[in-house]
Amino acid sequence: MEPFKIVSGLAAPMMTANIDTDVIMPKQFLKGIDRKGLDRGVFFDQRFLDDGSTNPEFVLNTAQYKGAKFLLTGPNFGCGSSREHAVWGLRQLGIQALIGTTFAGIFFDNCMRNGVLAATLKQDELDHLVSLVTKNPSVRISINLIEQVISLDGKIDIKFEIDQLRKNTLIEGLDPIGSTLQHRQAILDFEQKHLQDNPWLADR
Repeated sequence: MEPFKIVSGLAAPMMTANIDTDVIMPKQFLKGIDRKGLDRGVFFDQRFLDDGSTNPEFVLNTAQYKGAKFLLTGPNFGCGSSREHAVWGLRQLGIQALIGTTFAGIFFDNCMRNGVLAATLKQDELDHLVSLVTKNPSVRISINLIEQVISLDGKIDIKFEIDQLRKNTLIEGLDPIGSTLQHRQAILDFEQKHLQDNPWLADR
């Protein structure tokens, strides 16, 4: 995965509460045998009209927010089923971070495992960000994960908290397998000692 250290870009507001994973990634996009093409499925029913053309009123299709790297989200974003495809699709679409007050638990874990930062703020802090990007969509947000700070054009700093393990995983760009392999030698040492203590296991 791509390491997340300091990322800058546009932020699009999607403040509807309880946006679930079926909205983020509809079920018809779960049929593939790999992760290819999931970017098209993200918010499919909102991004596209019945004739297949793009919906000009959907926030990520507008000129102001097109290409946004961040989403400002309403409460309980990512609720519903545990489909990891929702996060894969967001990442393929170019979304590198979600900023909100609350996220559904499994979705939150899936974000961290797949290189998407889910940053939680207080309601008044989020409201302030939403107000700023709504009044001036071109304002650039910078997220410094190392310092745990969200900045707007270098003028406003908002601190956010994150578990140290999740932080390190994102900064290093590690998926769960990569995180496990950091302890490869300790695993090998344990295996060797376990076999020495239980030699009969080696014959199996």
